[in-house]
Amino acid sequence: MKLLKYYTKAPEVLTLCEILYKLGYNINISDSFNLKVDAAVKDFQRKNSLVVDGIVGIKTWTVLLQKNTIPVNSSDKFLKESDLVNFANQYKLELASVKAVNEIESSGKGFLINNKPKILFEGHIFWSELQERGINPNIYYNSSHKDILYPKWTKIYYQGGVKEYDRLNKAMTLGTDPKFKDAALSSASWGSFQIMGFHAKGLGYADITDFVSKMEINEGEHLKAFGKFLEKNGLLTHLRTKNWAAFAKGYNGESYRLNKYDEKLAKAYAKYSRN
Repeated sequence: MKLLKYYTKAPEVLTLCEILYKLGYNINISDSFNLKVDAAVKDFQRKNSLVVDGIVGIKTWTVLLQKNTIPVNSSDKFLKESDLVNFANQYKLELASVKAVNEIESSGKGFLINNKPKILFEGHIFWSELQERGINPNIYYNSSHKDILYPKWTKIYYQGGVKEYDRLNKAMTLGTDPKFKDAALSSASWGSFQIMGFHAKGLGYADITDFVSKMEINEGEHLKAFGKFLEKNGLLTHLRTKNWAAFAKGYNGESYRLNKYDEKLAKAYAKYSRN
């Protein structure tokens, strides 16, 4: 595992945060090694008779993984280089473009430390999905549910990593009607390419349950869903021509400007095209 310390920003920090969170540390799960992560690491080192320096090297990683009772993802879950090459050839795309989207959408990681697909739950989508199923969200709109149900997009309730499943589970059990579960599953983005659940039927899946079951298999299924999404939404041309702004808008909506998705994609593409 990569050596990590304060100020490090890397996908491996996500794994570190997920393990620390599971071990009881109240930290945000992200790819940034911030002060809270530093404090958690030092506390873990102190309690486990390690050198308390905040540096996650081989010794700290070893003890962290020993303490973590959830197995780390097995390799059969992961995309292989050959999968990406075949996909690029199938859709007549440059390999660097495919790798760029994979990196920016999920930091190149489609599964979490608990072997669940990476998700991001969207409370404003949950609002509209409930409405589509004939359920009035205003009835449930209160302070107890403000983190999972709201009328307009906001990112203030994002938790990241395994914590997103806490929000998803809370949404699924908001009511006893099975419609709540379907609406909740449809309100999360799934896997390596963060495809929203509400696209399931439009992409050819039987229903949202079928879509989620496929996302739980491996990153190869995430890649298949990505291809279907590109075809369905006419985004292949933008990806082939590297029109990052048009692709980002079609893939992430108008909010792409706020997150600078087009700039991030262009930078990632430039990196992979040099390799």
